[in-house]
Amino acid sequence: MTQHIAADAWSVMQKFYAAEAAYVAAGGYGKADYREVAAHLDPDVVLHQAPGLPFTGSGQWRGHEGMERFLAAFAQVWESMEFLDQQHWGDHDTVVVSNRVRFRARATGREVQAHIVQLITVRDGRMLECRPFYWDPGAITAACHDGPARTDRITDRTTDRTT
Repeated sequence: MTQHIAADAWSVMQKFYAAEAAYVAAGGYGKADYREVAAHLDPDVVLHQAPGLPFTGSGQWRGHEGMERFLAAFAQVWESMEFLDQQHWGDHDTVVVSNRVRFRARATGREVQAHIVQLITVRDGRMLECRPFYWDPGAITAACHDGPARTDRITDRTTDRTT
């Protein structure tokens, strides 16, 4: 059994983000070790994703099993993710994180830089609840689908042209 000592919300999230990026880079479900991610999640974790994005499903993912299913779907969509800039505000058990992330879509090879703000609660050194807000969900969707890109923040890696 892993013992969790009290940690502020930001330090918890730094560890989670590193584990999440490694999980995606390793190929996700069946290829990556989910235990590294799960170590940073409360058993009652809830992720509230906005429905309509290529990886969000119904929008709510609960518990370790729900988060593993979410990350499996997420890793099917994204080949890589890189945190370019992070700012955070909060206290001991709550943090707001502003992330600028570069994703590369598996299906298209396109890269997109996304601005995502997350409201996160932690309990006993693990993430309990997360509510992400995407600045431009259309750009994320466009990066994942064939056809003309809708934003200048998407790069087609098959041609190295920004469209």
